[in-house]
Amino acid sequence: MTSARGQGIAKGCGTGWFSTTHWSVVLTASDESCLDAHEALEQLCRTYWFPLYAHVRRRGCSPEDAQDLTQAFFAKFLQKHSVSRARRGRGRFRTFLLTSLNNFLAHEQEKAKALKRGGGIPSLPWDQQAAESRYQLEAAPELSPDKAFERRWAMSLFQQALARLQGEFAQAGKAASFSELKGFLSEAPDEEGYAREAARLDMTPAAVAVAVHRLRKRYRELVREEIAHTVTSPAEVDDELRYLIKLMSG
Repeated sequence: MTSARGQGIAKGCGTGWFSTTHWSVVLTASDESCLDAHEALEQLCRTYWFPLYAHVRRRGCSPEDAQDLTQAFFAKFLQKHSVSRARRGRGRFRTFLLTSLNNFLAHEQEKAKALKRGGGIPSLPWDQQAAESRYQLEAAPELSPDKAFERRWAMSLFQQALARLQGEFAQAGKAASFSELKGFLSEAPDEEGYAREAARLDMTPAAVAVAVHRLRKRYRELVREEIAHTVTSPAEVDDELRYLIKLMSG
C-alpha cells in the first residue's frame, strides 16, 4: 500500500516502488527537475530529527550545541552536499543518516558550534525544551551511542505510524474511539478487556473485538509503510520489522 506521503514523493520523480522510499528521495534530490525531492527531504528530517539530536547529545555535546549541530547537519543535508554521496547498496537508510552525521561532526563540529541559532540555517520546527526532556526521559546509558540511535530511530518510526493512525481516526470523527482502544495496540486483547471496553463504549464485546482487530491490522500496515520508506526493496521490510521490534524489546 502506498501512503499519501509516498504518492507525493513519487510525483515528478519517477515511477515504481522505489519512488516511495526515502532512498529514492535522496538519490533524486540533486536533480533540479524533481520538484518534490526537497519537500520530501524536509519531511524526512521533521520525522527523524530526534534520534540524530539524541546521538549528538550522547557524544557529549550540551543541549544548545546539540541543537546547533543538528540544525547545521540538516542544513547541509537539505542543501544536497551530502546527498550526492548516497548509494542505495550501502544499507539501511538509518545507517546512511548516522554515517553522514558522524562524518559531519568529525569534519565540521567547530564551525557548526560557532553558528548562531537561526543564523541563516534553514530551520525545522524545533522545541528545544521538549527535545531535551525527551532525551532525558529516554536516556539509555547501557547502550552504545550507535545502538541508542537505532533504538530511538525505531521508536520514532513506530510513533510516526501511531500518529498517522490517530490522524485517520480523527479525520473519520472517531477520536474518542481511538483514545479508548489504543491501549490494545500494546496489550494482548482478552475477553475481560473486551468486556470492560464494551461497557465504556456501549458496544457488545464482539463489536469491540472486531474494532480492535481492525485497529491493530491498520497499525501494522502503517508501520510497514514507514519501514518501506527506509529500505531498498520490498523484500527487506519483514527483516527490518523484526529487527526494529527486537531493538524495542531489548
